[in-house]
Amino acid sequence: MTTPQEKFQAAAGALPLVAILRGLTPAEAPAVGDAITAAGFRLLEVPLNSPDPLASIALMRQRYPQALVGAGTVLNVQQVREVHAAGGQLVVSPDCKPEVIAESVKLGMVSLPGVMTPTEAFAALDAGATGLKLFPAELASPAVVKALLAVLPAGTPLMPVGGISPDNMDAWRAAGATGFGIGSALYKPGKSAAAVADDAQKFVAAWQRLVRA
Repeated sequence: MTTPQEKFQAAAGALPLVAILRGLTPAEAPAVGDAITAAGFRLLEVPLNSPDPLASIALMRQRYPQALVGAGTVLNVQQVREVHAAGGQLVVSPDCKPEVIAESVKLGMVSLPGVMTPTEAFAALDAGATGLKLFPAELASPAVVKALLAVLPAGTPLMPVGGISPDNMDAWRAAGATGFGIGSALYKPGKSAAAVADDAQKFVAAWQRLVRA
């Protein structure tokens, strides 16, 4: 049986892009999920401020057993437990709360908390975070990624989130970004599955170009 950590490591080696599906409904989840996974995405996040997010998580966890499916905007320990009960294996937060990270680790889930400073980054790692979400990336720059990675333990996954597009990934990647969280440029409420598929393929192609460069 593949563990959440193994799924994350496999995705990190193949396509370390997290699909942030904010606003997704359970009715949309199969078509949108099919579009994204067909393009190669294996990291799927449904923020908890989406309509009935736990239902979408449960549906996609069953539909895409090879993917790491979970929740974003996870703000407290109770939400971690609810995501776990729904079958979620990934916990993504906009902030760094050690108790949220610790509960995720306790339940065997992958934890990607949001950080901006070295203090937050080290606190997250001390609590057991699998990787770090640099958020919001609009407040940072590739230079921040480079500076953080100079002091963080070697191999620490650091993924900028916020305002990422196929056209601006190169500078972040050159600075050492491990991957990215992709939000409204990939999916937003009302967007058709066909349009999501098209944009998903653009992100995959952009990442593959960066890897080959």
